[in-house]
Amino acid sequence: MPVQPIEAPRDPLEFAVAARDGDVMSMVRRALDTHNAQLAFQPVVAAQDTTQIAFYEGLIRLKDERGRVIPAYQFMGDIEETELGREIDCASLMLGLEMLRVNPALRLSINMSARSMADGKWRRILDRGLQKNPAIAGRLILEISEESAMLLHEVLVRFMAEMQPLGVAFALDDFGAGLISFRHLKDFFFDLVKIDRCFIRDIHKSPDCQVMAEALISVAQQFEMFVVAEGVESTEEVALLQSLGIDCMQGYFFGVPKFTL
Repeated sequence: MPVQPIEAPRDPLEFAVAARDGDVMSMVRRALDTHNAQLAFQPVVAAQDTTQIAFYEGLIRLKDERGRVIPAYQFMGDIEETELGREIDCASLMLGLEMLRVNPALRLSINMSARSMADGKWRRILDRGLQKNPAIAGRLILEISEESAMLLHEVLVRFMAEMQPLGVAFALDDFGAGLISFRHLKDFFFDLVKIDRCFIRDIHKSPDCQVMAEALISVAQQFEMFVVAEGVESTEEVALLQSLGIDCMQGYFFGVPKFTL
């Protein structure tokens, strides 16, 4: 039976029913053991033509035995740098590579932690996927947060130098959160950055956020990186970001994460 489109709830409280019947970590463990995981896809659109989808972000969703989504906010912060976090990264990468294989026109970003680079299972999944289907490398974007990137920044620099000649692109998430200095930024050679949503929410009402966003855009463009604004939710935000010269936008205004493309 084909999977029906399911929109991710905007209110985290809507997830509560999926977690109230049991221990969340146990539910996460069972979901991984039974391969009860799926990607939800959110579009990233071109700023100057918002009908054009530049790529999708694939967001991992784990489900309980009854098919209900386990709320990520209840466990991701606790397991991101643990072995369980590595397993979630592996599941996400496997699902993403398969989607790229069966959808030749798809360009997809997949989230990862810096610690996954040193995880043998994660690397084997990536290496095998690219060896079997070399063409998908040019449509794969590996997305990493500022916080995670700084944990192993020298290792990440070497990993990027290994993968980018194959065509794999790298995105820096939460750009502007303050953890990456410009001194380190020049070492990474990210292909694109995603401006943290804290600068985007109601940006049309905040001169301070406008100044910060403009500065971040300028820095990114100086390093020849595309710039994505995250968390866009209104026409006013869209218009302001377009005026600042943003390259792409992502947020509920353009589409919630769905289980089908």
